[in-house]
Amino acid sequence: MSGLIGRKIGMTSLFDENGKNIPCTVLEVGPCVVTQVRTEEVDGYNAVQLGFDDKKEKQTTKALEGHFKKAGTSAKKRVVEFQGYKEEYKIGDTLTVDFFVEGEYVDVAGISKGKGFQGVVKRHGFKGVGDATHGQHNRLRAPGSLGASSYPSRVFKGMRMGGRMGGSKVKVLNLRVLKVVPEKNLLIVKGAVPGHKSTYLTIEK
Repeated sequence: MSGLIGRKIGMTSLFDENGKNIPCTVLEVGPCVVTQVRTEEVDGYNAVQLGFDDKKEKQTTKALEGHFKKAGTSAKKRVVEFQGYKEEYKIGDTLTVDFFVEGEYVDVAGISKGKGFQGVVKRHGFKGVGDATHGQHNRLRAPGSLGASSYPSRVFKGMRMGGRMGGSKVKVLNLRVLKVVPEKNLLIVKGAVPGHKSTYLTIEK
């Protein structure tokens, strides 16, 4: 799907024409530079590679330095490939937040906030507190039985247990674009998007 790369600025709220307060997220989207164009003949598929957010030259490898130099742009921190553009783009072209229009719907993908090691109550939504009259001692948030003891004498794969939570790729679908602010490269979408402030996101139509 066609889209752009952006960054999460934070959350706020807006009033609609009926006076209803709508929670929304502010995203900095673009400008994104076309750093490479994939073609069916050379690469076996069609795609456009975009770069976003300038990076210091000393933090860039020589190979990437040459890659960005060919596109006539400075080194970028984030590079993502998109497919399905209606227009044809050349290396060095710049795409801005004007790519999106108010009222349309977008999918936003990013890395969710890391929560560290969590138990089953927070991680999987277990109830936690059992029947206190049936020998309940100090196991208010324990997972309970993990399976039969005699057979198969092991814990099955996929058993919901405590473990690392968050820090995984999440895509939120069908968020409505409430406002486009081209002079500041801002896109305001309804609802929440994954990740902490200033995390990188891909915004797809």
